[in-house]
Amino acid sequence: MIKMVCSDLDGTLLQYGKKLIEGEIFDEIRALHDRGILFCPASGRQYTSLRKLFAPVADDCIYLCENGAVVYRGGKVIAKTPMPRALAEEIAWDFWNNTEDLGEVMLSGENMSYLMERGHGVVDRIKFIGNNYTVITDPAQIPEDIVKVSVYLVDGVEPFVERFVPKWQQANCAVAGPKWIDTTVANKGIGVQSICRVLGIDPADVMAFGDNYNDVAMLDLVGHPYIMSTAAAELRRRYANHTPRPEDTLRAFLARQEN
Repeated sequence: MIKMVCSDLDGTLLQYGKKLIEGEIFDEIRALHDRGILFCPASGRQYTSLRKLFAPVADDCIYLCENGAVVYRGGKVIAKTPMPRALAEEIAWDFWNNTEDLGEVMLSGENMSYLMERGHGVVDRIKFIGNNYTVITDPAQIPEDIVKVSVYLVDGVEPFVERFVPKWQQANCAVAGPKWIDTTVANKGIGVQSICRVLGIDPADVMAFGDNYNDVAMLDLVGHPYIMSTAAAELRRRYANHTPRPEDTLRAFLARQEN
């Protein structure tokens, strides 16, 4: 019996380059809520950005933010997994110094993005997705726990994947989008586990949707994983259930509940 549905955003519910979620998903979230099934956006984005995206159903959702490092319910943090401070700062400087002056760094707090920028567009991107943000020149300036460190690569991640992903596996380094590489000691699987523990849900009763490598921990955990049809071939081979759109799968699921 499904008790919670989790979905990645960028590349899954929200196609790359799109700013707003449109269509039937809000009606589906309401229908899930009416059946006692939670809906959980599961994203690398911060809480403020996620809540804006889901404004029509904002109070019906639980929010897995910053790739699982922060979980919000009812406007309050119910779980948080900060990075060791020294590790976060070391990764930030590595991203800054070893991306051939192409990389811009984002360090995430509980609900704030701290940006080390060099004019390649990270500020515009963060404005576009609706995060709270401030510009810094040194990670030591951050006055709170750091939960995630990311690098934004305006020309794409491909030249830097092998440089960073193996090196920072202790921080779950993974490609998070065409222009993003993320690190965090949490992951979406840890975030979903936190929700399940707090709310008494068995992960076997969770359905989840994702499209990228930072979704794997979540998809591997749950009983009903779906990978996007547009995902990398390796990921499509890993999971039996494929979907072009989460909305299509949820529509079919809800129809079965009515029979």
